[in-house]
Amino acid sequence: MIEVIVSGVAGRMGQRIIHAVYDSAGMAVSAGLEAPGHPDLGKDVGLVSGIGQLGINVQQGLEEVIDQGDVVIDFTNPEVSLMHLEIAAEAGKPMVIGSTGFSAEQLEALNQLAQKTAVVFSPNMSVGVNLTFKILQDIAKVLGDDFDVEIVEAHHRFKQDAPSGTALKMAQVIAQALDRDLDEVGVYGRRGRIGERRPKEIGVHTVRGGDIVGTHTAIFAGIGESIELTHRASSRDTFAKGAVRAAKFVVNASAGLYDMQAVLGI
Repeated sequence: MIEVIVSGVAGRMGQRIIHAVYDSAGMAVSAGLEAPGHPDLGKDVGLVSGIGQLGINVQQGLEEVIDQGDVVIDFTNPEVSLMHLEIAAEAGKPMVIGSTGFSAEQLEALNQLAQKTAVVFSPNMSVGVNLTFKILQDIAKVLGDDFDVEIVEAHHRFKQDAPSGTALKMAQVIAQALDRDLDEVGVYGRRGRIGERRPKEIGVHTVRGGDIVGTHTAIFAGIGESIELTHRASSRDTFAKGAVRAAKFVVNASAGLYDMQAVLGI
C-alpha cells in the first residue's frame, strides 16, 4: 500500500487528487495539509473533499506528518512546494509537484533539492497533454522554419500565473525542436503598431475567464495552409489521475528530477 500525503486538500485540485488516490488500488491517503489559518484545518480530509469521513484531520505542517507517508503530492504554489520539498528531501521522501509559475531561481532550487530525493515535476500531469508535447516536437521538426508558430491558452478566471506552465512547456518543446532559444524568440501577447512579424517568433497568448479548466492550441501557420493541434481538458480529474500515476512511478525511482515523459515512457 502506497501512503500518500496531499498538500492543498481544500483546493480545487487537492480535492480531486484525494478522490483519485481513494479510487486507485494499492493507494491510500495518509495525511492532508492546508495553509496556516485555513478554515478547514482540523476538519476531516474526506469531508473536505466530499468523499465522506476518512478519520484523517487536515493539518498545516508537513514536518508533523512526513513520517506517515511514502510520497507527497503538492499542487499549491512555488513557495509552498519548495518549502515542502526541502522537508521531503531531508526525510528522503519522494514528491510529485504540479504547481506552476516558478521563477528561474526557484527552478534552480528545485533542481538542487531533487539531487536528494526523487521528484516528478510537470506543469501538466495529463496523459493527453504529455502526448501532445511529443507530437508537437515531431510536427515542428518536419515543418521547420517555413511555418509561423503561435500558442493560445485559456483557463478559468482564478488562475494566478500567465502564461500557463503548459503553454510555456509547449513553447519550449517547439523551440528546442527548431533549435531556437525561447528567451530570444518568445513573444507574449502583442499590442499597438508592432511591425512585421519576425520569422522565428514563437507567440504565446493568454485567455482568462469563467470556469475553463484548460485549453491549449498550437498553431503552425504557413503560406496556403495551417495546422492546429488542441488539447482541451474538461475535468481536473485528468490532472489528478496523472498525479497518482506519477506518485506510483516516483516511489520506486532513484533521486533525481523526472517529468511526465519519464513517467509515461515516451
